Amino acid sequence: MTHIDERLSREPEATAAQSHVASTWSPLRAPVFRMLWIATVVSNIGSWMSDVGTSWMMLSLSPNPLWVALVQAASSLPMFLFALPSGVMADIIDRRRYLLFSQLWMFIVAIGLSALALTGQVTPLVLLISTFLLSTGAAMSSPPFQAIVPDLVSKKELAPAIALNSLGINISRAIGPALGGLILSFAGPWVVFLLNALSVLGVGIVLWRWKSEPSVQKLPPEHFFSAVRAGLRYVHAAPVLRNVLVRTVAFFLFASAGWALLPLVARRELGLGPGQYGIMLASIGLGAICGAILLPRLRARFNPDRLMVLASLLFALTMLALAFVRHFWLLTGLEFFTGMAWIAVLSTLNVGAQRSAARWVKARALAVYLTVFFGSMTLGSAIWGQLAAQFSIPLSLCLAAAGMVIASATVRRWRLDKDPDLNLDSHVEQGMSELPLNSQRGPVMISVEYQIDPDQAPAFIRALQEMRRVRRRGGAMSWAVYEDIQQPGTFVETFVVGSWMEHLRQHERHTENDFQIQRRVRAFQRGEIPPTVRHLVAPE
Repeated sequence: MTHIDERLSREPEATAAQSHVASTWSPLRAPVFRMLWIATVVSNIGSWMSDVGTSWMMLSLSPNPLWVALVQAASSLPMFLFALPSGVMADIIDRRRYLLFSQLWMFIVAIGLSALALTGQVTPLVLLISTFLLSTGAAMSSPPFQAIVPDLVSKKELAPAIALNSLGINISRAIGPALGGLILSFAGPWVVFLLNALSVLGVGIVLWRWKSEPSVQKLPPEHFFSAVRAGLRYVHAAPVLRNVLVRTVAFFLFASAGWALLPLVARRELGLGPGQYGIMLASIGLGAICGAILLPRLRARFNPDRLMVLASLLFALTMLALAFVRHFWLLTGLEFFTGMAWIAVLSTLNVGAQRSAARWVKARALAVYLTVFFGSMTLGSAIWGQLAAQFSIPLSLCLAAAGMVIASATVRRWRLDKDPDLNLDSHVEQGMSELPLNSQRGPVMISVEYQIDPDQAPAFIRALQEMRRVRRRGGAMSWAVYEDIQQPGTFVETFVVGSWMEHLRQHERHTENDFQIQRRVRAFQRGEIPPTVRHLVAPE
């Protein structure tokens, strides 16, 4: 293995300095990204093997469709519960150590499940708890893993890097299930769980040898709960990210039916063994690989919204095939298109979430995206599993397919291509840390007084609405604007933050996009004198 001692801060510069045009494979030229990608593929192969072992073992322990669907729910629920706290931790503590802890967690749980399976101590409840704990480790590692991608590659290679990560997942999807099914046939579930534990070690070794240069912070780290509030305020005031979240719910709430009911169709409707079930999952993985390779061409031809609608309709068709086709090889071939549609949607939404999150809140914003993603999968799995148990599997799949088609109409209002030139690179403003003021004093009200041409008031107010989002994204708890009725053209913008320290953080959180909005607002100011800014602190 290549020794990884490159400084993280140098990677984007070195990569950006190259003159090559970003392609599907260009991010692999960055050594740190390449080694993490390879190790993650190996680890994901182990995870997919474990998923096959878990689903098949549950089918052996209980044929109830609800129990089988709860395996998918137990796999998705930890992301819903823990992705946001994990994203906060990844933003305020050392990400490398946090990632190492998450890998150790998954290794211990996988080894424990293997031992229980070997000794015959696994019950349906034990299997669900083990699945939940394994997914908790994944929930801890996913936000920091996604958040470091922009630090490992240049901006122009971000979309290919995200596609490569999705490709890696689906390469492992093509290999892991088939390999897991083969091992299940000859050795039993405990071997599959053991191999999953061993596969985690590769990621741990790469992270251990990666010596990243810590980022320099002038201000102390945020406290956990204040960091949670700041992250949620950012999401609420980020229109592009909100659109991504709405579209995430609209797709995954219904797409979860395909994943939750696939094992039931394989075992109960087709009478397949673990090897054939693995082949079916491998077909999905191969479809995803082909989809990832085609994605650059598809992105050049279709905008994100059109691409996602087409992929959603294709996924709905494959769910109808899962409901009615009962020929193994024909259904396996059709499931190939499930993989293509899945990776197109997943990559499109992931790119949208990445580009709408500023660096200072990247892990938290992506954690909210993952929370919504897996929350939709968890809720959907429980709903479609219950419908399948009460009525039938085909009816549940048909309703999910119809719901996905209807939900595609969300593209009309919540567009992913909103603000295509959004630039969230850091634009740090000079703060006021030199003032002899206790950083914990607060709350603090900041007022900005503008003198504008009264005839331009309507346009000015519209521009100020964008400043409202800027202030909210930076941490403001409230915002308002007032007009002086005795002096036409005098407007006062006010916003409140929790403490003087939070106001200092606002200066560090500004992005290039925020700076451009501020310039548009201040262009209304009459004369050469800038707007008057006052800082009012609550008395002690």
